[in-house]
Amino acid sequence: MAPKIQPSADVSPEATIGEGSSVWHLAQVREDAVIGDNCIIGRGAYVGTGVQMGDNCKLQNYALVYEPARLEDGVFVGPAAIFTNDEYPRSVAPDGALKRGDDWEAVGVTCKEGASIGARAVCVAPVTIGAWSMVAAGSVVTKDVPDFALVAGNPAKRIRWVGRSGVTLKSLGKGRWRCPKTGETYVETDEALVLKHD
Repeated sequence: MAPKIQPSADVSPEATIGEGSSVWHLAQVREDAVIGDNCIIGRGAYVGTGVQMGDNCKLQNYALVYEPARLEDGVFVGPAAIFTNDEYPRSVAPDGALKRGDDWEAVGVTCKEGASIGARAVCVAPVTIGAWSMVAAGSVVTKDVPDFALVAGNPAKRIRWVGRSGVTLKSLGKGRWRCPKTGETYVETDEALVLKHD
């Protein structure tokens, strides 16, 4: 199925939009961005030059994803969330001259499979958001987020573990956890969590 692009959206002819994807009103998708299949780019969202998005991703309204961000399959980015790309942001150089695009090196945010970023969260590059992790609304992420972690606050810190369903895991003791929704079990070692495959 061909992508659906609203007339008010600004999509570069040099961008690639996958089958079944939708780009809604006033969204902008820049040059060389790659949007996978069955993605949703919400109203007023921004996808920077060369950003890579996998399949089944959702960018909610007014999310700002600056290059060179990389989103794997199934990533959710909530309304007005921001992915930065400049470690040392300045408008001008020390001599007062206006900085140009080639006067700094862009760094990106990487979101692993199934990760979710809450509304108005800010991910300060360079950081990696782990697989199936969740960033609480309004959080400021300044360091890498482990797989399956729920992080919150400013700066964001892990407050619990979540499963692939997004539901908080229940402790079974001795570093073992279970998802009350799916029944999947997880094992914790060295502050990392892995899904146990039987």
